[in-house]
Amino acid sequence: MNKNIYAKRKETIERVFADAKEKHGMRWTKLRGLKKVSMQAMLTFAAMNLKKLANWTWKGPCPA
Repeated sequence: MNKNIYAKRKETIERVFADAKEKHGMRWTKLRGLKKVSMQAMLTFAAMNLKKLANWTWKGPCPA
């Protein structure tokens, strides 16, 4: 049971953090302080959620 859960975690949760690091600049920060860094993280993950929502709702171009 735990092996199945861990396998799913690699595909879902870990992928989100990897994308945040590689595509959204979460590897390093120029900000100082917990409040500023947490605000950056919240905005980054909000943007990622909006992108995911847009991809779910977009149906693609209508065939001509």
